[in-house]
Amino acid sequence: MVYYDFDTFNSDIKILAKRAKSEFDPDAILGIARGGLTIAHFLANMLDIRDCFSLNSIHYNNTQKLDTIKIYNIPNLDKFKRVLITDDIIDSGETLLAIKDKLNTLYPNLQIAIATIFYKPKALISADFTIREANDWIEFFWDLSLD
Repeated sequence: MVYYDFDTFNSDIKILAKRAKSEFDPDAILGIARGGLTIAHFLANMLDIRDCFSLNSIHYNNTQKLDTIKIYNIPNLDKFKRVLITDDIIDSGETLLAIKDKLNTLYPNLQIAIATIFYKPKALISADFTIREANDWIEFFWDLSLD
């Protein structure tokens, strides 16, 4: 397990923000709950984007991968042209691929880009903007519990 601290995140998110702005210039951000919400929040602030949404997907229970992908709470994206989807990591890529396919079906004219901090090279889908390759399980600084 690798610990990903705030200082490293702070450097990485600035790189993601600059690249996303110059290469895509989104007019809305869609964070995948829960891992993509911190990234969505920071990018929305840095890029001065007030239209910051979330959707829910379930494909993992803690570290256990489930057999199905549930996608729900999809926001209305009718008025947007370029939406940046955020998540903390692309692992298998199954979740992001399912989300992107669902959004393409609902909003066929929507341009979609994906931003993540971590990726695994064998994933089914690649992020348009990403920073680090993941070789171990990542414990993020925002992974807190009451214990």
